[in-house]
Amino acid sequence: MDHVDFILEQWRKERPDLDVTAMGVVGRVGRLHLAYMKPMEKTFARFGLNGAKFDVLATLRRAGAPHCLSAGDLMKATMVASGTMTNRIDRLEVDGLVSRTTNPEDSRSFLIGLTEKGFDLIDRVVEVHVETQASLLEGLSDEEIAQLATLLSKALNAAGRI
Repeated sequence: MDHVDFILEQWRKERPDLDVTAMGVVGRVGRLHLAYMKPMEKTFARFGLNGAKFDVLATLRRAGAPHCLSAGDLMKATMVASGTMTNRIDRLEVDGLVSRTTNPEDSRSFLIGLTEKGFDLIDRVVEVHVETQASLLEGLSDEEIAQLATLLSKALNAAGRI
């Protein structure tokens, strides 16, 4: 029994006419997100990063050589607005982790790329990040992890239809 069960019982008592099943699922997903973010943010902080900076660096790193993307491609991959992305890029550039170069295909735009310092940093951080995430699933068997991944993917797809 967890805290969400307590909340659901209260609703069932006060409003037995409501089916609060979805409330339980969504509530647990939200609480799980918060529980997972705390140790991940601690991992990022050990390296002078936060989740937003990590997200940009990781997106550039997994893009493959030459580890450059346009700001538009970065916005699509990270699902943030233009002003937010500009702010993130500016901060990472000041930190020496990314650089801007003129896009050879469109001189009106820039490519954002990892610097050597940024590449080395994200490679170190992602190793620890993966360990942190694995530790968050230690209470689940491999089979349970696979089932959870499948169900969460299905739930994400279903939510996308809203």
